[in-house]
Parts: sequence; structure tokens; C-alpha cells
Amino acid sequence: MIKYRFALGAAALLMSAHTALPAAATGSGAFPGIFSTRTTQSSNISMFPKWGGALSRYFSERKLADAPCTSSFFNQCHLREWKEFLTSLTGKSKLSQVQAVNTYVNRQRYFTDPRNYGVKDYWASPAQFFERNGDCEDYAIAKFMSLRTLGFTNSEMRIVVLQDMNLRVGHAILVVNVGGQALVLDNQVRNVVRAETIHHY
Repeated sequence: MIKYRFALGAAALLMSAHTALPAAATGSGAFPGIFSTRTTQSSNISMFPKWGGALSRYFSERKLADAPCTSSFFNQCHLREWKEFLTSLTGKSKLSQVQAVNTYVNRQRYFTDPRNYGVKDYWASPAQFFERNGDCEDYAIAKFMSLRTLGFTNSEMRIVVLQDMNLRVGHAILVVNVGGQALVLDNQVRNVVRAETIHHY
């Protein structure tokens, strides 16, 4: 349970309240407002069982079998490749790291959960995502864990579950606070963009 408490703080899922964030709340150290919503923080991870499942699998991935990178199953070799990519970003600016992680993760193919796992909604760990591809929240989780590995703090990131008003579907993205700006990492958008430029979420 200790690991879960750590990771829930890391997740800091944003629950849309559809109320404007007071200007004073965006001061020093506070997360910038996202899509005119208010952030509500909670340490109760039981509210998010799919996130808890993804975390449990993430923490157990260090036990992956060793096999060649040519294997179709995600293994220690593939895990090392991901870690080597992250290590190559050490010492770069936060903005450069955010952009590189977004590009790296967005190379994966989009697959719906019913097609991939035979269930309506499944939150995959990064290893599962890199092995089997995935849908929007799987991109967001892989980006989140990548940036955590690079030293981004829990308070600098939000996995945001939202409604795409153009497509009329639920969606998930990662939002990162870099220099007081809320930057959106979205599998539907090639580049990292400022949250304030998006009006359909």
C-alpha cells in the first residue's frame, strides 16, 4: 500500500469540476489552471482501481524475463531500450525532455481496449503498452512514468481524463507544468501544446 500512496500522489488525477479556477490559485508553486477546471487532490487511491492496477503491474515489471530485443514479447531488453532513451535525456532542459518523451511514446500504434484486451476499459502499464500498443490513457501513463523517471515531481504532472467535445468521446492526456505553463502531451496531437490553446476539451 505504501507504493500506491506514492503513486497516487504521482497521478494526481484531475477531476473536472467545470468551475473557473481563481486567478490567485495559479501563483507560485501552484499548478496552472487546465480547461477552466479546479483540481481536487485526494489520497484515496481506491477511487481509481484501474490506475491502481496499472501501478501494480508497473512496479512488478522489474521481474521481466531476459530475452532478445527481437522477441515479440516485452522483456528486459526492451525495458533497457526505454531506459536508455530516458538516460539520453539526462541533463537536457525540462521542455526538451517533455517534447522528446511525447514524440517517443506517440510512435506507438493506437489500439482500443476491446480489441487489445477484450474488455471495455483497461489501463495498461508502460511495459504492456510498449508490447501491445494501446489507447489514450496508456499513452498518458507511459509519458507520466517516463517523466517521473527523469525526475519530474508528482506535483508537476496531471493525468487528465476529459471529454473531447469535437469527437464526443472520453479521452485522456498528460498535462505537465513547465515554468508555470500547463503543457499538453496528447496522442492525438503531434507536438506539445499549451493547454490554453485547446478549446474542445
